[in-house]
Amino acid sequence: MHLLKLRVGPWQFAPTLWPTLAALFFFVLTLSLGNWQSGRADAKRALQARYDAAVREAPIHIGSTLLDRNSVLYRKLEVEGVFDDAHTILLDNRVMNGVAGYHVLTPLRINGGPLAILVNRGWVAAGRTREQVPAPPTPAGVVRLEGMVVDPHTRYVELAPITPQGRVWQNLDFARYAATTGLRLQPVLLLQTSSTADGLQRSWPRPDTGVNTHVSYAFQWYSLAATLTVLWLIMNVKRCRDGDVDPKP
Repeated sequence: MHLLKLRVGPWQFAPTLWPTLAALFFFVLTLSLGNWQSGRADAKRALQARYDAAVREAPIHIGSTLLDRNSVLYRKLEVEGVFDDAHTILLDNRVMNGVAGYHVLTPLRINGGPLAILVNRGWVAAGRTREQVPAPPTPAGVVRLEGMVVDPHTRYVELAPITPQGRVWQNLDFARYAATTGLRLQPVLLLQTSSTADGLQRSWPRPDTGVNTHVSYAFQWYSLAATLTVLWLIMNVKRCRDGDVDPKP
């Protein structure tokens, strides 16, 4: 069953119903996926722009109120409290300038309430052997910190659930950490930028929100939609022989 028949010289365009419906379905699907990836890229650009603006703004002071993670992401915060060194963990396999080491994460019990905020205090080099786990000093008493808010829910791949060995963790599983410590945590991770006498190095790279990845995926979906369109056109164009009136599709 032909939807239409158009003839130009020796060429005839005569698409049939079911192949056209199938092509239309996949065209709409791939175009929708391309639009979704483009929308994600725009949202990530806005997030990156928020970060660029936030680094020039004054820090927001936080107290005992629970934060909304999305509204403070990549904002500068200041907070007062006492470090809970008993719940310090070291994230393994963190490299700085080609040297292997750890990120030191310690919760800060916020003054004036029951909440704590997990602070990435900085980087420390690994020992000569795996058994020599560094123990950087933790500031005592009430401290006032500034830092940049990031999402604590990082993506990583584990072939099997790995139980942390003491203070050394391979990755930060935020939910597992909260359950293990029993602390009421703010739903963010604070990258410390203020100086403290702990010997840690704090050089935080500009966060990558993944804009280029979404743009690449969008391009692939749009390319597939364009390819489907071209194939549908080619497959429905037939050359008529001399004397043919209605060539078979």
